[in-house]
Amino acid sequence: MSATTSPNLTLETFLKLPETKPASEYINGEIIQKPMPKGKHSRLQLKLCNSINDVAENQQIAYAFPELRCSFGTRSIVPDVAVFQWSRIPFDADGEAPNDFLLCPDWTIEILSPEQSSNKVIGNILYCLQHGCQLGWLIDPNDRSILVFAPNQQPQLLEGSDRLLSLPEIDLNLSVEQVFSWLKMQSM
Repeated sequence: MSATTSPNLTLETFLKLPETKPASEYINGEIIQKPMPKGKHSRLQLKLCNSINDVAENQQIAYAFPELRCSFGTRSIVPDVAVFQWSRIPFDADGEAPNDFLLCPDWTIEILSPEQSSNKVIGNILYCLQHGCQLGWLIDPNDRSILVFAPNQQPQLLEGSDRLLSLPEIDLNLSVEQVFSWLKMQSM
């Protein structure tokens, strides 16, 4: 993760800059480039989005977006998965998802990469919770655990057969071990 500080850079100015690959985030006046997603990260991200959307999209309950820029308060972040309740998606006049999401997700999911600082990632999850987010997950593929954050509650460290909390409207029935079982793609 590389960080660039510019004392005069505002969020509005940052949002006018060209996008980078991988994405950069604007946090406390710093531009921080996220690490490039690798195989395990990409696999978990895709499976999570698909699993959430399989149970929530058709009934217009919620939608999970991968790598969606969310700008609100004084930050512009790009969660690995940003879940929005359907009623909060700011559809444009044509009923399409807009390009710019100037609001906090209802549920933010981050998949920790080896190059990332867990404290910086947790800082983004906590920032989301302070701005109306209802749920945050920090997934750590190295130790096969998921740290679950909810407003005004202690984080919960879940492992193995522990059931994962999702938004109440989303009927997602997953355990931690099910999530990490998605990493195995070839039977042996």
